[in-house]
Amino acid sequence: MKIVILWLLIVFGLSSYANAEDALAVTPEEVWNLVQDDASQLLFIDVRDPVEIMFVGFTDAVDLNIPFKEVDRTQFNDEKAVFAMPSNPDFAADVEDALRAKGLDKDALVVTMCRSGSARGKPSADYLLSQGFTNVKYVDHGFQGSAVKQGAMKGFRIMNGWQNSKLPWSPKMNASKIDKP
Repeated sequence: MKIVILWLLIVFGLSSYANAEDALAVTPEEVWNLVQDDASQLLFIDVRDPVEIMFVGFTDAVDLNIPFKEVDRTQFNDEKAVFAMPSNPDFAADVEDALRAKGLDKDALVVTMCRSGSARGKPSADYLLSQGFTNVKYVDHGFQGSAVKQGAMKGFRIMNGWQNSKLPWSPKMNASKIDKP
């Protein structure tokens, strides 16, 4: 009996942990509905590097592009064949400035979106929470969605995410919303 109770506690604990991890995730459709209902009461930011947006696409539903990580073309990782992407040291301050510009404070809803949701979307939401923002979410599966794991389209991001949810987007950036040097 003790083993059964212990097993139930472990299973319940793990499922509670998994649900807590997903507590910050919102679907693209939920964010679109929030923007449509009252965009003035939230800050929706695209946290991708602007160069990535230039090649992947953009939705004008976001308020601004504030990169969480920025490509540093002076640092290349030969082993992984990628450029370094250090954190933007001004990220939290820029988000707070954007909130203030909308007449909001750090208790207002902030929604972050990256390409896939996991590499910068969730980490940027977690970071903002650690910086005193109290109501932060991220777009589950991000702008481009998840890559297909099998079949002829293996590796292509053609499922879930903002683009694949039939929500408005464009291959062109809105220059007034993009982070520029």
